[in-house]
Amino acid sequence: MLSVTPLSELRDKIDTIDQQILLLINQRASYAMEVARTKIAQGEQGTFYRPDRESLVLRRIKDLNQGPLSDDMSAHFFRELMSACLALEKPLDVAYLGPEGTFTQQAAIKHFGSSVKTVPSASINEIFTAVENGSCQFGVVPVENSTEGVISHTLDRFLTSPLKICGEVEIRVHQNLMGLVDSLDEVTEVFSHQQSLAQCRQWLDKHLPNARRTAVNSNTEAARLASTNKQAVAIAPIVAAEIYKLKVLQKNIEDESNNTTRFIIIGQQISTSTGKDKTSLVVSTDNQPGALYRILEPFARFNIDMVQIESRPSRQGLWDYVFFIDIEGHSEDIDVARALAILKDNVKMLKLLGSYPKAVL
Repeated sequence: MLSVTPLSELRDKIDTIDQQILLLINQRASYAMEVARTKIAQGEQGTFYRPDRESLVLRRIKDLNQGPLSDDMSAHFFRELMSACLALEKPLDVAYLGPEGTFTQQAAIKHFGSSVKTVPSASINEIFTAVENGSCQFGVVPVENSTEGVISHTLDRFLTSPLKICGEVEIRVHQNLMGLVDSLDEVTEVFSHQQSLAQCRQWLDKHLPNARRTAVNSNTEAARLASTNKQAVAIAPIVAAEIYKLKVLQKNIEDESNNTTRFIIIGQQISTSTGKDKTSLVVSTDNQPGALYRILEPFARFNIDMVQIESRPSRQGLWDYVFFIDIEGHSEDIDVARALAILKDNVKMLKLLGSYPKAVL
């Protein structure tokens, strides 16, 4: 017969391990504070956050993990630990698209951990401005959705901003219908961000075909508006229903089951190569035959994978366009550097938006 360890003995073992874990966590925190003192003594200013260093640590944790916790759960635990240690060194202010409870805030916490101070902004432009003027060290902005494509406001802002892309994070997006109504028959208006309205278009066409659809700055602003109108509903994250005391009328109304939004981290920092990076750039070229080929050819020559290419009006002239491009690798990598050097000679303008670690979580 299989022997069973007494429950009291198992609990004693867990208590002992908890004590050891707490001791080690505080030792790690002490070393983090010593790192901060060393950096200050060496004259380093600004933020102590290093996206490349954090990415390497999290990947190492995943490689070392032997379970039963999943790799992602183990990495998430260490993300929070690093966030708490960084807060002891120097707390971070991170701008996001507010108000509280938006997917952008969720992305900020997923990337930086819950020990950062998240600062709500009313628009994507305000996020850029907050980081540019130094009131926040970093910002989190949406850049692409798997259903609706790129977020043009974010791309366009890079044309005039000196900020760099320092990292990326992906959020699995669930859209939920909420409000004060008792029945969908009572609904006359649906509030949400324009991207969320687009991601739920089929569901709305089927279930609320006669309701007016009104786009607002954020999903939680939509929830706030729905809390003041008994004939309106909002499409927003579950947390927004809790904040504004709304009933969740229907969960997961997004048209695509794998609906995911990619966010990028913007700041003043330049990340070093980690071995698993992306590089984002914007180029413009003369409108003539072969122009696009001359943009793409250097990447093909050095066998560099192109993750995405998107054209946007340059706003410099009629039918004048710029191309936003994401490629695999870091600008410091030999082949990437060679390809970029050739590309620079083939185009009218090349602006490196940043080389940064791929999303780990």
